[in-house]
Amino acid sequence: MSPTAVSMTQQRIFGAYATEAKYESLRMLRAPSFAGPFLLLPAGLYLLFGALLFGDAMAKDPKTALFMFMGFSVFGVMGPGMFGFGVSLAMEREQGLLRLKRALPMPPAAPLLAKLLMSALFVFLVMASMVATAPFGHLKLSLSQVLAVSLVNVAGSLPFCALGLFIGSIASAKSAPAFVNLLYLPAYHLEQLSLAAIWAPHEGLPAVHLVFLAVVTLVFSVLAVQRLKRVG
Repeated sequence: MSPTAVSMTQQRIFGAYATEAKYESLRMLRAPSFAGPFLLLPAGLYLLFGALLFGDAMAKDPKTALFMFMGFSVFGVMGPGMFGFGVSLAMEREQGLLRLKRALPMPPAAPLLAKLLMSALFVFLVMASMVATAPFGHLKLSLSQVLAVSLVNVAGSLPFCALGLFIGSIASAKSAPAFVNLLYLPAYHLEQLSLAAIWAPHEGLPAVHLVFLAVVTLVFSVLAVQRLKRVG
C-alpha cells in the first residue's frame, strides 16, 4: 500500500472519530434536560448560597467560601460523565442504536470516545462558569489556583465517566438514573484532591485520593468494556 493510501486511511479514521464526537456533543448541548442542569445548576446554586443567602458569611470566612466553591465544582463535574455515559448508553443499548453503530463502517471505539470528549467539554464549561462566578461568592483565587483546580477537576471527571460507562453497560434505561444517583462516592476524594491542588487545608493524603480515583477509573472501565463486548 502506498504512503498516500495509508495517510488517507488514517485521515478518514481520525475524521470518523472527530465527526462522532462533534455530533455527540451537539446532541447533548441541544438537549435541555441534559445541558440545562449540568451547565446552569452548579454555578446557579453556588450564586444562590454563596452570594445571595450567605454572602455576608462568605465574606467573613474565606475557608467556608472555598469549601462551598469546591463542593459545587465537584458536584458539577460529576454529572456529565455519569449521566452522559450511564443513562445515554443504557438508552442506546435498549434501542439498538449501539448495535447499529457497530455495524457501520466506523472505528469500534468511536461512540465511547465521543461520549468521553462530550463529557470533557461539559466539565470544561462547568469549571469556566464556576471560575467566572467565584468572585460573587467572595472567593479570590490566583491564576495558578484556578488552573490547578480546573485541571484536577477535569481529570477527576474520569472516574465518573468510568462509573457511568459501567452503569450504562449493565442497567436498563429506566434503572440507570437510580444507579447513577447511588454512586457518588468518589466525590469526597475528588474534592480533597482539588483542595490539595491549591494548598488549602484538606483531609488525607493526596496520593491516596489519587490512587482511589485511578483504581475506580481503571476497574470500572475494564468491567464496562468487557460487558459491552458480550452484549449490544
